Amino acid sequence: MSNHSFALSPLRPSLKSLLTFVALGLGLGLIASVQAQETFKVGIVSFLSGQAADSFGIPAVNGAKVVIDAFNRGTAPAPYNKVGFGGMKIEPIYVDENGGATKQVQELRNLYDRDKVDVVVGYVGSGDCLAVAPAAEELKKFLILYDCGSPRIFEDNKFNYVFRTAAHATMDNVALARYMKARNVKAESFNMINQDYAWGQDSKKDFIWSMEKLYPNAKPGEDQLPKFGAGQYGTEISALMAKPADVTHSSLWGGDLQAFILQAAPRGLFKRSQVVLSAADHVMPGLGDKMPDGVIIGARGAYGLLSPKSPLNDWWWDLYSKAYNVYPVQAPYRMVQSLMGLKLAVEKAMAANGGKKPSAEQLAAALANSEWDSPAGKIRMTLGNGHQAIQETAIGKTRYDTAQKMVVLDDIMRFPAECVNPPANMKAEDWIKSGFTGAKGCP
Repeated sequence: MSNHSFALSPLRPSLKSLLTFVALGLGLGLIASVQAQETFKVGIVSFLSGQAADSFGIPAVNGAKVVIDAFNRGTAPAPYNKVGFGGMKIEPIYVDENGGATKQVQELRNLYDRDKVDVVVGYVGSGDCLAVAPAAEELKKFLILYDCGSPRIFEDNKFNYVFRTAAHATMDNVALARYMKARNVKAESFNMINQDYAWGQDSKKDFIWSMEKLYPNAKPGEDQLPKFGAGQYGTEISALMAKPADVTHSSLWGGDLQAFILQAAPRGLFKRSQVVLSAADHVMPGLGDKMPDGVIIGARGAYGLLSPKSPLNDWWWDLYSKAYNVYPVQAPYRMVQSLMGLKLAVEKAMAANGGKKPSAEQLAAALANSEWDSPAGKIRMTLGNGHQAIQETAIGKTRYDTAQKMVVLDDIMRFPAECVNPPANMKAEDWIKSGFTGAKGCP
């Protein structure tokens, strides 16, 4: 008898092995199904390279990493203490925002189509947001804009699948002007330097319109609009110095803001004019004693050194600070409040869906018009048909503390959300020009 007499043809397996194979396959399929059900994929987009990375994009991603780890371990405070998103493990995929709006639209499509993410959370640049929001809507995919400032996104469009979980830039500039008025800052004239794209243009307009209402006799002077990422501001600084004004306003941010401060301070601009910066807290740790004293700054919310005292904020501050040996500034704050809002929306939608992973439509229904507590205070989705958040903010004044070897903020003033954000039935421009109709709780 041949040694191969009972060898089975590879095309004719025995019944036993066939049943074993089928059972194994069913088992693996079941396991794969359970694993798929237990994972919630989130695309997270922020600047990982370029001028906005060091002070903004990377801190935001670092914030996402520590808070997602806490969510997955179930160690966040209530109501954020369920493991993952309602028991589903959160699987983040990080993407660099650098490269321009056209590239970001393609990256967004790749996240949904290739990487099969359930949600995308991202975007700092207003130009990027204006490009990706219609793309996500066209795809009928869920998108959270965690940062970008242009009010136009929801004022000029109606979206079903797109949300912004932080206030837009109108709040920043209204609060700056209100702070100046409350502190009796002289402002018979004011100059401006803002980046020449949606964010800078909108910020400039909001500040001019706010000044018209609060300082009706103030005269606008220089209006400098350098390109995003310019890096060199000698010409603009010369123009600002040649026609000095009582106040110099800027919404520069990231590496652009750092470069401007490092170039303008030695030339004496900060001594000749009261500089007011709408979004500057994030450059303070990096600049240290190079940050001039007495600059009036905002953080686009009650973030970082402007954040309110609360158990949730204490937990977040310690979590981030211990992980990275620096306190969290505006970008990680805005990232964490978006992920907290998303977590509660997912879990609310799951509860309404029999514990199953929700669809984009179910997620949208859960997040629209919702509110939640964040380390920066209450976030409420009240504008843009419940798709745009409002929140409180704060403004302070810089001082380098030699004992602590860091920039601190003095003379902090807090503004309730209803004081510095438009009501739901008005566009930001119309609200400011009306004299802030319906504003409540202003200090």
